[in-house]
Amino acid sequence: MAAGILPKLLQLTNFGNPFLRTAVPSVAAAFGLQTAVAVPSIIAQSERFYDASGSATFLAVTALSSYLPSLRVRAAAALVGILKPQFPSLVSTFMGKAGGFHWRQLALSAAVVFWSVRLGTYLFGRISHQGHDSRFDSIRSDPAKFAGAWLGQATWVSLCLAPILAINAVSPAALSAVPLRATDILGLALFLGGFAFEIVADRQKGDWLARRKEKLHDEQFITGGLWSRSQYPNYFGECTLWTGIATAAAGALVTKPAQAGLGLSGGLLGKLLVLAVSFVSPAFVTLLLLKVTGVPLSEKKYDAKYGHLKAYQEWKDKTPKFFPKLF
Repeated sequence: MAAGILPKLLQLTNFGNPFLRTAVPSVAAAFGLQTAVAVPSIIAQSERFYDASGSATFLAVTALSSYLPSLRVRAAAALVGILKPQFPSLVSTFMGKAGGFHWRQLALSAAVVFWSVRLGTYLFGRISHQGHDSRFDSIRSDPAKFAGAWLGQATWVSLCLAPILAINAVSPAALSAVPLRATDILGLALFLGGFAFEIVADRQKGDWLARRKEKLHDEQFITGGLWSRSQYPNYFGECTLWTGIATAAAGALVTKPAQAGLGLSGGLLGKLLVLAVSFVSPAFVTLLLLKVTGVPLSEKKYDAKYGHLKAYQEWKDKTPKFFPKLF
């Protein structure tokens, strides 16, 4: 049954534009996967698998966008009764041979995989330990509002992965015509730096919480390590790593070979379009964390608990909210 449905779905989404051929089914998959987990979670009024399903959706959509071009070619071959070509080989990619992914596609997709696995396991471990997530205390009993959170997560996945969908929509042959650029190096450096910053911040807070539970200190809020440099160092790392992915993708997508691979003319409008597609990712993450969910919810909770403390007031006054201080 699935073998018969797949060709029909591929045919239904076989748009003339290469980006739409990749983006539309990928975004549909994101909303479909989130809906599949949301329905039983709403019925059970449980957010236990919210973050884990988000990470799994990132992985699934990234993989789908990587293999969609091959799936279409194989489906077309089966339709006319000729031998199906092989799927892209990772070995061919590493050896620089034909029949593999381009290294940019592999590097940026791998960046998403490492990030999603790390963050997903961290957040799932946290909710498994705590038993609940305070973000959902006021909405888990309201089906409409709880459903909105799941749809919001599908939107988050789709917008964050926009540069990945775009780079994976370009053929490896077209990307091979783009030489190594400064944006490749800068983008990957920003990703690695932001990823490391986020990991260190999360580990420092995790260790601090563990030591407090063991009564090894009586601090009420964390002010050491990276948390003495920024009030939200984990959020700074998160925004930085997505900026890195967007920078690397955009640097390749504005070139003439990549523009042609996306069915664009290579003019100013086409370049602005790929820049918008690339940087909607960090822009949305930054907006979400600084203005919607991350900082506003955390600050409201911490101000209510510690706002009367002089030490907390001094820490807030002396510590930048987002960009870390160097000295």
